[in-house]
Amino acid sequence: MGVTKNKERYCSFCGKSESQIRLFKGLGDNDYICADCIQLGSKYIDMLLDNHTIATLDNIPKPKEIKKFLDDYVIGQDAAKERIAVAVYNHYKRIASQENPNGVEIEKSNVMMVGPTGTGKTLIAKTIARMLDVPFTIVDSTVLTEAGYVGEDVETILTRLLQAADYDVEKTERGIIFIDEIDKIARKSDNPSLTRDVSGEGVQQGLLKLLEGSVVLVPPQGGRKHPDAKMVPVNTKNILFICGGAFEGIEKKIEQRYNVHSIGFDSHSEKKDKFDKENPLKHVSPRDLKSFGLIPELIGRVPVVTYMDNLDSKALRRILVEPKNALVKQYVELMKIDGINLTFEDDVLDYIVEKAEENKIGARGLRGIMEDLMTKVMFELPGTDTKEFNVTLDYAKSILDDITYKE
Repeated sequence: MGVTKNKERYCSFCGKSESQIRLFKGLGDNDYICADCIQLGSKYIDMLLDNHTIATLDNIPKPKEIKKFLDDYVIGQDAAKERIAVAVYNHYKRIASQENPNGVEIEKSNVMMVGPTGTGKTLIAKTIARMLDVPFTIVDSTVLTEAGYVGEDVETILTRLLQAADYDVEKTERGIIFIDEIDKIARKSDNPSLTRDVSGEGVQQGLLKLLEGSVVLVPPQGGRKHPDAKMVPVNTKNILFICGGAFEGIEKKIEQRYNVHSIGFDSHSEKKDKFDKENPLKHVSPRDLKSFGLIPELIGRVPVVTYMDNLDSKALRRILVEPKNALVKQYVELMKIDGINLTFEDDVLDYIVEKAEENKIGARGLRGIMEDLMTKVMFELPGTDTKEFNVTLDYAKSILDDITYKE
């Protein structure tokens, strides 16, 4: 109790006097609580609520719900979305049932996405993190090198997630990390070299402990680790890793495995007949990733492998107008803020798609084309008396015809 001594009152919890800190009266005559204890108690309650949200199976969205949410933002890629929805559901279900009464230890469901640039790999990962409301970060693996060499240590991956979680370690340990350009750290050759492969196999080796799950000492401000630096221990056991890469040329590895170009007695084998020549990535397997240059230890820690379809003109057209964050919707909304009603002729959208296909970088190219098309409009119209503007095919051609999007 916050008994009074010499007519001075004290906090019932920590014992601080009112001369040290402001006190608030409780129900009893001598019950008081100080401002510090109120703040500390509030943080503790928030932490319990956060843990409760993650830890109950009822709060984890089912795979169909995850897929439906992804459909609002990502066009096509149904096979990849279904595979990832199941992997994410299993991962967070595993976290929610850590105390397994049967003693069965469920391993992590880290994901590998293989597909050309601009097909939605990063978008899928970002959208899942938004749905689950967990910390999320994107890391480019091309800047990573083996410890002791110029570049970044693999531990900086966790530094970025820690920063995304506002340095809350508990939230960090439930986050999602998207490792982009994972194919760029492939082993440079199948044969072990006498020289170190510090930005290839060396990085893959460094990633193993993160992917599998272990306590890693992380420099909270990033940079190189050194003995005098303050380190934060982060357990990666419950962090979901989603890896993505274009794996340019892996189609040849897949075709070799299916013996697609064979001639002679075995040229019409059942295995070869099942091969989809239009979309060879459909048949990607861990064996192909190994042939490409990923080490078996890393492949084993990323058990879920899925592929991304090439985006055709129909898919690109849908991406322009259908998702909740569709580019056309964004520009219409931006102009609406200035009191201008913006519209597009259908032929304009087809023309933009045609330009994007010239670019050969998928949906990512649409944004640049739209920026080129809309810059003059967004510069000149705000602040004028114009209330309506319709983007016609003639106007679009006058802006975009002189710009080449070919590589």
